[in-house]
Amino acid sequence: MSDWGPVFIAVVLFILLTPGLLIQVPGRSRYVEFGNFQTSGVSILVHSIIYFGLICIFLIAIAGVKELFLMADWAPVLIGVVLFVLLSPGLLFSFPGNSKQLEFGSMKTNGKAIAIHTLLFFAIYAVLIVALHIHIYTG
Repeated sequence: MSDWGPVFIAVVLFILLTPGLLIQVPGRSRYVEFGNFQTSGVSILVHSIIYFGLICIFLIAIAGVKELFLMADWAPVLIGVVLFVLLSPGLLFSFPGNSKQLEFGSMKTNGKAIAIHTLLFFAIYAVLIVALHIHIYTG
């Protein structure tokens, strides 16, 4: 499997599943809200579970079922999920914030913060997967 395949998939999923950009499940006042630029611990958990499921499906599609289960390298999945949680704008920090340059635990986001957090996600993920070749093998 190409090292850049998982990077591309992970970054695209990070963008699409960032709570508050396109969708937030659960929302603040409804079960599903669209484009509200809000987040919460519960919605990050739900989006992280969806992220985990989708990245597994897409990496199986790239590697093939036989190769994935024979090698069972879970690094692209686990690193992606951990970074998804840690870099979700508004949970730990939001850079830039809505009212300050750097906000901590605001549970709010904005377009610039999503773009910068996506770049951070890409840089860290690419270094760990492509440059350092981190692998987590099971089985």
